Amino acid sequence: MVVVRIDEQPRTRWVDPSVFQPHPRPDLRLGALHHRVDGVCAAADDRIAVQHTVRTATAEYTLLLNAPEWLGRRGVGEALRDAVAELRAIDLTYGPTRPESLVSRLRRGEISPESYPPLADLVDRCAAMRAATDGWFDAWAVPGGFDPGGLLGGWAVERAAARLRAAGVHDYAVLAGADLVVRGHAPHGGPWRVAVHHPTDRRRAPLVLEMTAGAVGTSGVTGRQGHVVDPHTGEPADHLVAATVIGPDLAVADAYATALYAAGPAGLAWFRDGSDYRALFADRR
Repeated sequence: MVVVRIDEQPRTRWVDPSVFQPHPRPDLRLGALHHRVDGVCAAADDRIAVQHTVRTATAEYTLLLNAPEWLGRRGVGEALRDAVAELRAIDLTYGPTRPESLVSRLRRGEISPESYPPLADLVDRCAAMRAATDGWFDAWAVPGGFDPGGLLGGWAVERAAARLRAAGVHDYAVLAGADLVVRGHAPHGGPWRVAVHHPTDRRRAPLVLEMTAGAVGTSGVTGRQGHVVDPHTGEPADHLVAATVIGPDLAVADAYATALYAAGPAGLAWFRDGSDYRALFADRR
């Protein structure tokens, strides 16, 4: 069992998509060709709404902040810069493809995880998810050695979100491709309205969620084959076309989605017995 400490428990309400026709429409859409901000309205008089997109070498992130007016525009700007700096720093410092990153140095045996506390946390999370998924998520069973890529993006987003909370911003959404973290309320004052489209089948109606805390992680969003390896055989996984998981923490949801994509329907057993995580999509190829 994986235990993740977060500031509040996830709260999600499942909504009939028909209630969004014609109003109110979703704030965010996730899924292949659909992940985007979808018209968040202006903030209330006592709030400051900010939308910012940043690109790193490996990902694009959109941050939506619904900050209290007392924080001031300067304070909101500083919170945003701090979160963006965290995303960029993780890309530079932990990227497995960068020869001088901490992950690459760890692979070469130049450092130990204990040399840097955040690296130790990353390694511990990978080990915990290997245990939680019966080895279907295994950051060590990849060519070249340790590669935390299956949860690194979610880990980066959660660390950036922690920077926002530390600065006084407790109502926000961070979108990274088909992955998402939300806390608090949207600028319109209600829960964040999220339409989760099937990652590869555009004919399906989306699942519509109202969220005040939680995360959505997806593997297989591009529809391409061979990007996830079966850790037990070393061969590309081909059981599913996509896997999407919802739960409290994006790093864990991402890892579960990667493992579910590799394991196929057998992985659905991980989400029983009162699990905080739930599989939204797990379609056979």
